[in-house]
Amino acid sequence: MYGRDASVEDHVRATESHHELLGSVLGSKQMARDTIFYSYTKNINGFAAYLDDKVATQMARHPEVVTLMESKMLKLHTTRSWDFMDMERDGQILPDSIWKHAKFGQNIIIANLDSGVWPESNSFSDEGMDEVPRRWKGSCSDSAKKLIGAKYFNRDMLLSNPAAVDGNWTRDTEGHGTHTLSTAGGCFVPRASLFGYANGTAKGGAPRARVAAYKVCWSGECATADVLAGFESAVHDGADVISVSFGQDAPLADASSFFHEPVTLGSLHATIHGASVVCSAGNSGPFEDTVVNAAPWVTTVAASTVDRDFPNQITLGNSAHMKGMSLESSDLHSDKLFPVINASSAALANCTANLASSCAMGCLDPGKVKGKIVVCVRGGDIPRVMKGMAVLSAGGAGMILANGEMDGNDVEADPHVLPATMITYSEAVSLYKYMASSSEPVANISPSKTELGVKNSPSMAAFSSRGPSGTLPYVLKPDIAAPGVDILAAFTEYVSPTEVAADKRRSEYAIMSGTSMACPHVSGVIGLLKAARPEWSPAAMRSAIMTTARTQDNTGAPMREQDGKEATAFAYGAGNVHPNRAVDPGLVYDVTPNDYFTFLCSLGFTTKDLSRLSAGKFACPAKPPPMEDLNYPSIVVPALRHTMTVKRRLKNVGRFGTYRASWRAPFGINMTVDPTVLVFQKAGEEKEFKVTVASQKDKLGRGYLFGKLVWSDGVHYVRSPVVVNALD
Repeated sequence: MYGRDASVEDHVRATESHHELLGSVLGSKQMARDTIFYSYTKNINGFAAYLDDKVATQMARHPEVVTLMESKMLKLHTTRSWDFMDMERDGQILPDSIWKHAKFGQNIIIANLDSGVWPESNSFSDEGMDEVPRRWKGSCSDSAKKLIGAKYFNRDMLLSNPAAVDGNWTRDTEGHGTHTLSTAGGCFVPRASLFGYANGTAKGGAPRARVAAYKVCWSGECATADVLAGFESAVHDGADVISVSFGQDAPLADASSFFHEPVTLGSLHATIHGASVVCSAGNSGPFEDTVVNAAPWVTTVAASTVDRDFPNQITLGNSAHMKGMSLESSDLHSDKLFPVINASSAALANCTANLASSCAMGCLDPGKVKGKIVVCVRGGDIPRVMKGMAVLSAGGAGMILANGEMDGNDVEADPHVLPATMITYSEAVSLYKYMASSSEPVANISPSKTELGVKNSPSMAAFSSRGPSGTLPYVLKPDIAAPGVDILAAFTEYVSPTEVAADKRRSEYAIMSGTSMACPHVSGVIGLLKAARPEWSPAAMRSAIMTTARTQDNTGAPMREQDGKEATAFAYGAGNVHPNRAVDPGLVYDVTPNDYFTFLCSLGFTTKDLSRLSAGKFACPAKPPPMEDLNYPSIVVPALRHTMTVKRRLKNVGRFGTYRASWRAPFGINMTVDPTVLVFQKAGEEKEFKVTVASQKDKLGRGYLFGKLVWSDGVHYVRSPVVVNALD
């Protein structure tokens, strides 16, 4: 027996069965005991062991083994946002805010698999919190009421890369885990800021939720067996939501390797046991087919901007002005212009001009740099703040960090150690032209400021990974977009917010960017939905978030990429999350664990495989349905040949009503819906419909094209993206 209700004796028997299984290959149970370093007995039936290739091959062929995965390293996907999402306005909670419906997520439990936690942060204060829910099986301090769980898992990392492990503790020495956990469920903390920037009240999506930290990542990497151990523990302890802001560097090679990846496998077990799993989409954008964590049972989150910037200004000797971005408030004396030098022209003899252009430490000649503003090129595997430290150590007065052509308009605000700014590629080209035209180029950099109400927000972050999912093209990924650029949240005081060892500054809060930051926004929203609608399944909550999302910015125009081009569903999924609407979506696309198992049958997994995953309760149908028929809130036909019909099922989660379909077909596609009217007479009632798409011969070969389907009763608008790639 497995799951939260299993007894201690059940767990012992499961562990003993692992010893027997591995012992049958190694030759003795004692050898198996010495080799196994994790036995997963709570909701995953398996173990982690250090095996040579020969034994691993034998184990993979064993009839009792569903899958064998090699340990690999996953990577971390590295305030104002809740106001921007209409949950509050100028610090006042709005009457229709989901916070009120959900009582701020009271007693919901959010688990965070990440780099640990800084428990002293005010974001995890016990003030005003009631007693811990009795259903919680985890552990932390006996008196903790907010941060109710903290565990670490490092046995795999100690075998794979022992130097990465900084201690047997849950303390966050990197800041990533503290930032993501407080974004999902941190308390209200007034007067939070990073060195005076983004000043305001910090808070998580579900401020009254309980939170738990599972440290599975060490020095920016997360080992396979440790990740699985974290998943198992979080599910067993009673987590309602599991937030995962890390993943593989690149998508899985194909769907057959699904169960060779720990987030995919761990999240499936969590979903089966009723926990919602939310994952970051990855930071490999803006290129297509880069999205990771693409399993259909997780909610995959892309990163968008908010309407806040941290601009400063460069003034050139020809009176031209350029806009930059920075979190540095030092003043270069506004009445004076400073000489400007290209870093490549200031290389020491021991460095190439190319290395010096990136402002590598120890490469700049103090005699050429002292008292000047140095232009450094972005990249070169040198942290941006470290470039500024290199300029400062050489005696430079300031730094301009210039984007290359590949970086485009993607600029980051950093807490530099000297007056500094980052500029776009187009601005960099103009700067270089000015420098080439003047024998004595000069400039000044103004202090940065916080600017609110930035137009054309949100836009999609350039770094956010894009679909389609090459691993699983039948499911649209990412699912949803959420704020992930310049997010203020709690941070460790173990290191500087710049994460540069030489930077001795410390702050209780830090501003970070990444899909890592977007993910916990949605984790917090799902926590609120769990509190407001406890009867909903994880799939129903994801559906509510997706079908109520926005695809327009704050000017009413379509959401755009950071380069100004119109964004597509491969960038934002169903759109940017709109939490207040999600609490009352009208209808949802629900999915059961058996639906996921059936989908896996369609992918080629067998009854034997899935019988073990389902504890013997499931068998594949004789003829599995097409993968496009998974009851997902989006519709994707990745290889349309002439015509195809997909099926969907809607569940009423509101009052009775009549819903009518409207749609905009993708360009060059004929699209019909049958029936076009659905009448719901009671809550929980389900109705099926079909969508047929047909290609037009003269409009083939244009790649993926985008449309939408909307069901409405005049009050609710249940929107689904429709994506089609017509081949014939």
